[in-house]
Amino acid sequence: MLKGVMASGMGAALGSSFVPSVLGSIGNISGVTSKARRVVFFLQNNGFHTAACIPKGMKGSGSLSEATLPESIKPLEPYLDKMHIINGLHGLHTSPTHSAYFGALGGYPGGELRVPIAKTIDYTLSKLLPQTILPHLRIGMGDLSSMERQPTVAALSASAAGKPLYMHCNPNHLYQTLFGSIADGDVKKRYEAKSRIFEAVESVAAKGKSGLHENDLALYESYVDGFSDINDLRGKLSSYSEQLKKHQPEYTEKYLSPQYETDWHDALLDIGISSLKSGLTNTLTIASGRGDVWGSWEGLGIETTGHFLGHMGQEGNPIWHKIRNYNCRMLVKLMKSLESVPEGDGTMMDNTLIVYTSNNADKQHTDGSTWPFILLGNCGGQFKTGEFTQFSGSGKRPINALYATILHAIGAPCDRYNMSETTAHKYDSGIGPIEELLV
Repeated sequence: MLKGVMASGMGAALGSSFVPSVLGSIGNISGVTSKARRVVFFLQNNGFHTAACIPKGMKGSGSLSEATLPESIKPLEPYLDKMHIINGLHGLHTSPTHSAYFGALGGYPGGELRVPIAKTIDYTLSKLLPQTILPHLRIGMGDLSSMERQPTVAALSASAAGKPLYMHCNPNHLYQTLFGSIADGDVKKRYEAKSRIFEAVESVAAKGKSGLHENDLALYESYVDGFSDINDLRGKLSSYSEQLKKHQPEYTEKYLSPQYETDWHDALLDIGISSLKSGLTNTLTIASGRGDVWGSWEGLGIETTGHFLGHMGQEGNPIWHKIRNYNCRMLVKLMKSLESVPEGDGTMMDNTLIVYTSNNADKQHTDGSTWPFILLGNCGGQFKTGEFTQFSGSGKRPINALYATILHAIGAPCDRYNMSETTAHKYDSGIGPIEELLV
C-alpha cells in the first residue's frame, strides 16, 4: 500500500525527497541573508550549442547593447540589458555523453544509471536562501505518456551522495498537492480524500515495522518519513491560504485533457511561477526533457523525439529554433511574471537569478569541453548584466566555478564547489568566484 500510494505521485520519492527533512515555518526564516533572493535553474536536454547562444559577429567578450541574438534565442532580445551570456566554461570532468544527469548541477562525474556522488547546487541554494514552506521545487517536462506513466523522476538534483531528489512531471498531482486545500470542486474533494488516506496510512505504517529485517527497516522508515513530510506540508499549506489564493494558477482543461505535451509543460510552468510569486519557494529547478535525452514537442508541430533531436545540428535547424524559442518564451513569461510583483524598492525579478543552460553541455555525445550559460537577472545587483563573456585557453574554468560564484552572490562564498584540490589542479585555472561576472 505504501509503495502504491507513493507511486501515485503525491509522495514522489523516498523519505524527504519531496520536502526537506526540516521544513521552514510559514514565511521567511533568516538564512545566509535576510534579503529576498531566489534562483531558478532551467535546463534543456540534448545540449546548448555555442552557435545557438553567441551573438552574431561577436568573437570575444563585450557589451550586448547592440547585439543581435541567434534565431534560437531571439525571444530574449528585448532583455539584452538584463542578461549575461557565458561561453567557454567546461564540464570535462562530468563525463556528460548523452547527459551529465546529476553531474550537470553537481559539477562531478555523472552518467546514465549513476547515483549522485554529492549534493547539487540547486539543493545547496535551497538550504541557504531565506527559508520558505517548500524551499526547493523541481518540475520536469517530457512527453505525455512518460509524464502520465512516471509522474516523478530523479535525474538532476540531489541532497547528498546517494540521495537523489525527484522532480514532478504531472501537473494534476502537483496542483492538487500545492493548491488542493484552496481549490474547488473535484480537486478539493480529491485533496481531502487523499489527506484522510495519508493521515491514516502514516498512523498505521508507524506501527507496522515490527518483524522487518534490518535491511528492509531503513527502506520502510523512509516511506513512513515521506508520509510524515507530506502531511506536514499539507498542514502548513492550509495555514497559508491567503497567499496561495492570491497567486493560484487557473485550473483549466489543459490539466485534465491535454491535447499535446506542451499543454502540461505550460501548466507546470504556471505552477512554478505561482509557487515563486506566492512565496512557497525560493529555488525552482525546471528540466525540459526531464534531465535525460528524451522528450517531445508535438505541440510545436515537431514529430521528431528527444534522442533523435540530439543528432541534429541546432543553429540553422528550424526544428531546434522552435524548441528553443518555446523555452525562451517560457523564460520571458517567468521574467514578466516576477516583474509584475513589487518587492522592496523594485520587483521580485530584481532579486532573482535565472540560470538557463543544458544538462548536456553543448550537444549530445559531447566531452563537455564547452558549456554555455545564460544568466537572466542580477540577484539583487550582484551580477553584471548586458554583457557577453568568452573564456578560452588557459583562462578556462569549470561549471563548478559558476556555482561558486552564485554562492558568493547570495552571501555564502566558497573557494570551490564540489571540487577537490586534486581535481581542481587539473580542471580549474582559478579559485573562488568568477570575478568577470560579478559587480
